[in-house]
Amino acid sequence: MSIKTYPLRALLIIVLLQLYACAAQQPTMVNSNPPSADYEQATNKASRPAMAAAEHAADRQAAETQEELSPPEPEQTEAQEVKAIEKLAVDDDKSASEPAALKVQNLYDFPVTINPQVRYYLDYFQNQHRASSRRWLIRSGRYLTMIKAKLVKAGMPTDLAYLPMIESGYTLTAYSRARAVGLWQFMRGTAINYGLTVNSYVDERCDPIKSTEAAIRYLRALYGQFNSWPLAVAAYNAGEGKIQKAIRRYHSNDFWELARHRYLRAETKRYVPKLIAAIIVSKNPAEYGFKNIVYDKPLRFEEARVPSYTSLRAVALACGVNYRVVRQLNRFLRRGISPPAPGSYEIRVPPGKAAELSRNLPRVYASTKTHYKTHIVRRHDTIGRICRFYKISKMTLLRANNLRKAKLRPGRYLRIPVTTTRYVLLSKREYKWRLAGRGNGKPLKHRIRRGETLAKIARRYHVTPQRLAAWNGLHSVNQIRAGRMLLIYPGGLAAEQRNIYYQVRGGDSLWTIARKFNTQADSIKRWNNLKDNLIHPGLKLVLKIADAG
Repeated sequence: MSIKTYPLRALLIIVLLQLYACAAQQPTMVNSNPPSADYEQATNKASRPAMAAAEHAADRQAAETQEELSPPEPEQTEAQEVKAIEKLAVDDDKSASEPAALKVQNLYDFPVTINPQVRYYLDYFQNQHRASSRRWLIRSGRYLTMIKAKLVKAGMPTDLAYLPMIESGYTLTAYSRARAVGLWQFMRGTAINYGLTVNSYVDERCDPIKSTEAAIRYLRALYGQFNSWPLAVAAYNAGEGKIQKAIRRYHSNDFWELARHRYLRAETKRYVPKLIAAIIVSKNPAEYGFKNIVYDKPLRFEEARVPSYTSLRAVALACGVNYRVVRQLNRFLRRGISPPAPGSYEIRVPPGKAAELSRNLPRVYASTKTHYKTHIVRRHDTIGRICRFYKISKMTLLRANNLRKAKLRPGRYLRIPVTTTRYVLLSKREYKWRLAGRGNGKPLKHRIRRGETLAKIARRYHVTPQRLAAWNGLHSVNQIRAGRMLLIYPGGLAAEQRNIYYQVRGGDSLWTIARKFNTQADSIKRWNNLKDNLIHPGLKLVLKIADAG
């Protein structure tokens, strides 16, 4: 090192250290960062005497369009929040300017403490996140009545009904970075432990009723462990083990005392004051600038049972309502269909629609249509990778391209079958014909003899007992008696059928072909050993058609 450069470098280091020392001596404020443009805009809005009609309309539209809040909005001022929470020794006298809501403690049944960190979150809802807070308040109208009723029944503070505001913004499908899901942001393991079903068909974390009941069970268990609602709520966020260790480490069961120390995460430290601020703002919205809020209507529905694998689109058609209405009531059905279940499965429909669903659902017919996309094989493409991308089976891809082996070469064109399903509500006349499969022939007559069963008669005429029952309006295959006359239609007999061949054309589906030849799609699949509804132009199908004479 040169002798001349050494003093220069030493002098430069000394200057930098002095600048750093000066910067460190600057006073640190909770809101030391300059306010952003959004923050200034929100503050200006808060200072207006009343919310303009245009702002209210825009907020209402945002609440309707932002139904899928996946994850909750990120914390934009984490450093400021941590400083506000850790600065517990600050004692600024604001009692003269506090809103009246803060002075009336009997408004709340959750322990409400007013301190700098709670005031910080009051400002957080009122100014920093004003637009989001307004949407959350609007959306809370759907669930508050139900949640509070269940809390009252459980003998717990009704103010806990505002916990979903800070968890999910009252959104059923909220999904966090930690993979917590739903209104109450349950992790998968905790959800299962408290009685919720989580599998590939159903995720009851997105069921507002069942997830609320599970959250109440969990919070009641936490309160039983800590005998303190602030600690129970903190444990809901951090886990009971974390709070138990903090209590043992600092020999205190006071949340605010535990929050003074570094052991708890910043997220947990700000969780309780954030909830208290949410409770205060939600119960006194006008005092914090949220005026003229039109809350969403409370959740209303009827329950109805449907067979396994019933599509919600079919349910909506049978009920005569928009699909989105039925989907919103059944967000817990991950695939939009009822899961496989013994007997039937209970779903939710709009009020007054259960009877209509039961009456019309048997007449809903699924029309499946297949069209094709083109995929150019690239280097490193494999059959498995392509199938995963397009969500089809390997066998389907091989059959659609007449491939015997799963080897591909770059540059090859593959046909990718894309299946769409459309649901049609059949007329009563067409439904009865499809159910019975009568054709146009005159009925045969058979008088039931003593000792005969419907199954025995059905075998004689080469039909199924169910079809024979349908022809004669029998509600059960056991509902027969000696001497009764049964009608048997020739169009349903195997002996009256002949085989024809039909070549599939572009735009054909099993349903359109079945309608054209007065038969059923399931029968075409059975006659041709089809494992699914996939057909393609050029395929020859065997059809069994009833003779006219």
